[in-house]
This record gives sequence, C-alpha cells and structure tokens, in this order.
Amino acid sequence: MPPRHALLAATVAALWGLNFLAIHASLEHFPPIFLVALRFALIAVPTLLLVPRPQVPVRWLLGYGLGFGTLQFLGLYLGMAAGFPAGLASLVLQASAPMTVVLGVLLLRESLSPRRAVGVGVAVLGLVVVGASRAEATSWVPFLLVVLGAFGWALGNLSSRLAAPPNPLHLVLWMSVVPPLPMLALSWWVEGPQQIGQALATSVTAAAVPAWLGLAYTVVVGTVVGSGIWSWLMVRHPAGTVAPFSMLVPVVGVTASWWLLGERPAAPELVGGALVVLGVLWATGRGRTLSPAAARSGRGSRASTGRRRRTRSAPR
Repeated sequence: MPPRHALLAATVAALWGLNFLAIHASLEHFPPIFLVALRFALIAVPTLLLVPRPQVPVRWLLGYGLGFGTLQFLGLYLGMAAGFPAGLASLVLQASAPMTVVLGVLLLRESLSPRRAVGVGVAVLGLVVVGASRAEATSWVPFLLVVLGAFGWALGNLSSRLAAPPNPLHLVLWMSVVPPLPMLALSWWVEGPQQIGQALATSVTAAAVPAWLGLAYTVVVGTVVGSGIWSWLMVRHPAGTVAPFSMLVPVVGVTASWWLLGERPAAPELVGGALVVLGVLWATGRGRTLSPAAARSGRGSRASTGRRRRTRSAPR
C-alpha cells in the first residue's frame, strides 16, 4: 500500500474514532431510539433520490440494514445513553470481528483455523474483563447493550459478504433506507410522543447546536466521507491490508474521550480492551479460507473473485 493510501486509511480510522464523541453530543439532546431513526433518515432521503439501488438480492440488503444499521446502532445508542462511556464503546464494538468469525462458522459453514479460534478466545476474554469491570462500577446492562450492537454489526457483515455488492458504498448508503421507519415506530412506542416532541421543540435553541453538529459529523463525515474513502481503498487493496487500520478506531476513541470528555478507563478496562484488540488482530491476521462447500465445488476462480469483492463493512 502506498504511503498516501496508508495515511488515508489511518485518517478514516481517526474520523471514525471521533465519531463516538459526536454520538455522545447528539445523545445529550435527542432520545437514543429517535436519534437512530433521525440519523438514517437524513441519509435515506438523498440516497433514494440520487443513488442507484445496489444490484444485490433484496434479502441481503434488508439483512444488512437490519443488522449493521438497525441492531448495531440501537444497541450502541441505548448503551451510551444508559451511561456506557464513548471511548469504551468504540472498543467494545470491535467484538463484531470475532462474532463475525463465529457466525460464519455456524451459519455459513466456514472453516475455523486454530489461529482464529485463539484470537476469538482472547477477544472474548477481553470482553469479559471489560464487562466485569463495568458491572462492578455501574451495571452489566449498558455493556450488554453495546455488545448487542457489535452482534448486529456481525450480522450485517455476513449479509454484506453474501450480497457481494459491485459498489460497496451504494450498499452502505441504501442500508440507511431500512432503519428509519421501524426505529421511528419503536421510538414512538418506547420513548413516547412527548419526549420526541420536547426534543424537537428545543432543537432550534442554542443548547441543541452541539447535538446537531454531532449528528452532522456522524452523517457526513462518519458515514459518507469515511465509508466512501474506505470503500475506495478496499477496491484497490486486499481486505487484509486495509482492515487492520480499523484497530486504530478504539485507540482514537478512548484517547479523545479521555482528553475531551474526562472519561478515564479503569485499569481492568484498559487490560480487557487491549485483549480485545489483540484478539481481533490475531484472528484476522491471515487471509480468509474457502468454506468447505466452496472448496468441494471446485469453483476456485469464481470463489476467489467473490472474495476480492467482499469488504469488511465500514464501522460508521
């Protein structure tokens, strides 16, 4: 990878790490479920008008939207609204990588090498350490909600892999069409029209400016710019070359939250977080292998082409 492309990948990781601070700012004003609906509605409207629908089966588009878009951000926003720190959230979401490996084995009959098994085990151990530390300090609930978000990301990864879109960015944008209506309905039922109305009524005040700036950052910088550059890099380089740069996301997220929000992770949380990152790096350190079904089919060239088109979904 040329140095300028490596710099682009590192820049995207930094943008995504700062995205968690933007989410924190938006959650200070908007209810979490309504914020999920609002975030994706702002992307969905121009997408429907300007972006061609990706040429993928509808079931995988819906699966990607429900997993990566709906479940991931529902769990993340609810967890952060319940008090889970922004920096730690950026780290716990990396659990989507070992979860993707496990789901691939269980649902797609992909092979699990000893290296990947060790990486998954180390990452899970790190999650347990972080969760136990947070439970001792507050509660398991916010932590488990963010883990649920990571599980949604993993489900989205499988849908994206099976969709194998010719243009990954189009899939990322069209995924945003799925969450708004169900999230708006859920927000109306759970958070209620009064809370939604209060948030909207006060959204034109000066106090709401940080929330709108955070939302604008999430939509424009985190999703459109970040995902666009990431997809561009994925087309030009092997996924195994680009994907490890995503490990910089929690480094930026934890550091920025420590500096700007005063979030100081406890020592066990830092140790657990390091185990998660190391486990993910170890599990993804080798190239993907064909599933047993694909290996038996003998269609090596077509399977190889499909693998080159697959990308790891953009975190934001």
